[in-house]
Amino acid sequence: MQRILALLIATVVLFPITSLAQTRKRTASKASTATTTANVSEVRRQGAMRVCEQIKTLTRFIYLLGGVAKGLEGVDDAARRNEASAAILEQAKNNKATVRSSIQSVREGLDKLEIDFRATPELQRYYIKLAGVAAGAAKAEELAAANQFDKAGRTLLDVINRLTDVLLEMR
Repeated sequence: MQRILALLIATVVLFPITSLAQTRKRTASKASTATTTANVSEVRRQGAMRVCEQIKTLTRFIYLLGGVAKGLEGVDDAARRNEASAAILEQAKNNKATVRSSIQSVREGLDKLEIDFRATPELQRYYIKLAGVAAGAAKAEELAAANQFDKAGRTLLDVINRLTDVLLEMR
């Protein structure tokens, strides 16, 4: 009985102390809030830089694709008329494979960009506009596989437009 009484007294004496400790309010200091804001700003800036790099890569690629596509169309026309040599046809085949591989690399980069934006809390609000750019590149990849390089380039222009919209929203 004495044990129960001693335990009851100890509980009554210590109870107010623990309840005071649990109701203490914590506030973030101004320094930690400023650091968090700076961190969010830096993550957003880095995300915008990655979008910029994708835009630069795509515009360079489309510029080069325009000339290559015209050359490939010319070779295909000559092949239909049986006017192209075997060496020219082989070179055209290699060029087509290179273009397809390049579009695949572009798509993979855009996939990674989408995944990073979706997985980074500070960038998730921009993911909505960014979502689908990799699908656009995949469509360009399909068009290139069907030897429709001009349409593939036009599809990639749509991807650049979406990336630019994301960049404008991030400013």
